[in-house]
Amino acid sequence: MISGAELVVKALIEEAVEVCFAYPGGQAIDLFDALYQREEFRVVLPRHEQGLIHAADGYARSTGKVGVCLVTSGPGATNLITGIATAGFDAAPLVCFTGQVATHLIGKDAFQEVDMVGISRSITKYAVTVKDRQELGAIIKKAFVIAQTGKPGVVVVDLPKNIQQELGSADYPKEVSIRGYQPQIDEESSVVKKAATYLNAAERPVLLVGGGVHRGDAYSELMAFAEKSRIPVVTTIMGKGALPSGHELYIGNVGIHGSLAANHAVANSDVLFAIGTRLNDRVTGKSDTFCLETKIIHLDIDPAVIGKNVDADVALVGEAKRILSQMIPLISDGNHQDWLQQLQSLKQENPLQMLEPGLTPETIINKINNIFTHAIVVTDVGQNQLWTTQFLQVDKQVQLLTSGGLGTMGFGFPAALGAKLGNPEKDVIVITGDGGFQMNLQELATAMLEKIPVIICIFNNGCLGNVRQWQEMFYDKRYSYTDLMQSSEVYVPNFLALAASYGIKGTRVTAEEQIEPAFAAAKESKNQPFLIEFMLEREQKVMPIVPPGQSLKEMIIDGEN
Repeated sequence: MISGAELVVKALIEEAVEVCFAYPGGQAIDLFDALYQREEFRVVLPRHEQGLIHAADGYARSTGKVGVCLVTSGPGATNLITGIATAGFDAAPLVCFTGQVATHLIGKDAFQEVDMVGISRSITKYAVTVKDRQELGAIIKKAFVIAQTGKPGVVVVDLPKNIQQELGSADYPKEVSIRGYQPQIDEESSVVKKAATYLNAAERPVLLVGGGVHRGDAYSELMAFAEKSRIPVVTTIMGKGALPSGHELYIGNVGIHGSLAANHAVANSDVLFAIGTRLNDRVTGKSDTFCLETKIIHLDIDPAVIGKNVDADVALVGEAKRILSQMIPLISDGNHQDWLQQLQSLKQENPLQMLEPGLTPETIINKINNIFTHAIVVTDVGQNQLWTTQFLQVDKQVQLLTSGGLGTMGFGFPAALGAKLGNPEKDVIVITGDGGFQMNLQELATAMLEKIPVIICIFNNGCLGNVRQWQEMFYDKRYSYTDLMQSSEVYVPNFLALAASYGIKGTRVTAEEQIEPAFAAAKESKNQPFLIEFMLEREQKVMPIVPPGQSLKEMIIDGEN
């Protein structure tokens, strides 16, 4: 007989958990007591629950394993909500354990009681409050199965205090039956053949690849499919790197900040094969003008996604890896050289580039491309994210992590910490803005005390750059509350002094020739983070851009409104 809290710890061991990101509190104290001096896995104590869950998310995305969170009730649990939505949008597998008041107090407005299941139900795959100690083992097993099968996602297990304390069986099931849960879907062969027939008959086909290829580890299948068919490939932000950025068939990112060539390819295709993407508004622009004369084949593991935003002529429900494998023998050897050459010429004639002299995000990211060849690059959200997705070269050796669906500022830095913990052999670089970094900068303490050597790159332009760019281009330069300096001549805080207060070394870069020495110094920092502050001009823009509410054909190329 063991306590419920001890069974939770046993379950984590049985599930081969490597890292648990945890923050204690009154309604979780029994869980932490059960963790006391256990060495089977690492427990990391961040400085805020939002930083905690973003770190678990970064760990999960970078490793493909389940990220584990443990927090107390009330504000501890509610501080996870943004991170739950962030991970859920991008299908990162997480299991979040939350403390809860004793079952006899639930519904009585007890101290630090919240209905965590009710709050999180719409943004999780599954959420449950454990009401019976005998069911605890099976519920935890179910949580891990649901989080990582089918389309991955977030599961919340709410643990009342008396369930943590109650003695019961020490058994933890090896497997569990989940009624009505069928994550494996076998698409009918006739539908697969229909999709192949459309592609074989196409004159201007395009493969539009999203994050589902990364999640489904379908890299080799996509490569084989693309190279046999000779069909041009474009990606969403989340799909970048599914085909190496330098591959001859890769045209670029598509969407409101996509390349001219990639958007042209999609807008002028006669058959579009969308793989592992929701086809949301950031990809399609004005959805009711998207590919009106194009046959659309939509493949996704989540049937609810298909047809939700864009009607599909052929719906393929299932894993990208399996269905692409089924389609490869049915696909004809490619004969689209004229179409491919047209797109490659358009790509060469309209390269993504920043025309401003001096220190630019393009020059910084190009240095990262040259210096870090076996790395994970994590972005925050805003211009820093968009520049990175434009200029970073991504392949099997360089992984890109970013908050795509929810667009969560504050994600980048803590997610990088989780990625480094899951991949200690790789360089981990976080590219963040001065705004986003301040949303979770308290995790500098976590990085220092846990000896996590990430390289922090702050793109400091003194403003909330992405919103400011929209204000400049579409709101007659009414810069409403996007100036982080607020007319001060001195930026607050001094990031280098702040880092130094945590014992972290750093440097400030104001010219292109200082970039390489800064990264060289960062690579020498073996057991602690290193901070580089890049001083950028606030007028620098992410271009091209599709104006709000417009179609992909209506891109602005040069930044002039």
